Amino acid sequence: MPRRRPAATVSVLLAATLAACTGGSGTPASTEPPASTTAVGHIHGLGVDPADGRLYVATHEGVVQVLDDGTARRVGDAADYMGFTVAGSRTFLGSGHPAEGGEDHADRGLLKSTDAGGTWKTLSLGGEADFHALEYAHGTVYGYDSTRGLLRVSGDGLEWDDRAELAALDIAVSPADPDLVLATTERGVARSTDGGRTFANGTGPVLAFVSWAVQDALYGVDLDGGLHLSTDAGRTWTQAGTVPGGRPQALTAVDAEHVLAATQDGVHESRDGGATFTERLPVVSAPGH
Repeated sequence: MPRRRPAATVSVLLAATLAACTGGSGTPASTEPPASTTAVGHIHGLGVDPADGRLYVATHEGVVQVLDDGTARRVGDAADYMGFTVAGSRTFLGSGHPAEGGEDHADRGLLKSTDAGGTWKTLSLGGEADFHALEYAHGTVYGYDSTRGLLRVSGDGLEWDDRAELAALDIAVSPADPDLVLATTERGVARSTDGGRTFANGTGPVLAFVSWAVQDALYGVDLDGGLHLSTDAGRTWTQAGTVPGGRPQALTAVDAEHVLAATQDGVHESRDGGATFTERLPVVSAPGH
């Protein structure tokens, strides 16, 4: 299949939100021990472990656990985790690039951790794929492979079905229907009703990230931090609030009211559907991020 150049708006957004996050080519994960406290720079993903309710943040320099005092502790290596999702109790899926100074593939394919990010194993596509968006739903992995501009789907994390090519930044899968997949594009939210094999043109607000925890509460955040809510599977949207801190970096809805969002200045949490937010973790700007 020919590769498609990402659309202009998506490219601009990627450049702004993911700058300097493709480094580390040809280097493996760091073996240094986890730090007791870690300064967090650029963020790529958020998730809550159902085992203990702890918040985990995937960053340019490893996955960190957010502590009760608002600090962060890196739980494993210092690799760049571009794609990240919580698949179950202490079970995370990820993708991205190795830490500076090692020998792993530049694009690490699909990674899995069964100890809450402490250690990771490449399941498949090492050296072939860099998933910038990952979803686990209906016992299936859905991944947007940024290296090819392609949605890929796997039932076991080993064998993959290549589906639609499109220029997207994020994806979301209906909690009720494994064939209903949404993708954020420069024209709005694109909709697939055949499991991502084809997508209609994007419509509605231009959103950076989307997250779908329960059927009647689909959340999306726009490029200015506006939080939008759809109760009809993305057909219509209303603005639910505003995430503090400017341009978004990640979004995760835990349930209908509990929303986590990362922006340029930190990780913010809402327990009232986006009406109000509190800061869970500050972001520290770093050179090159």
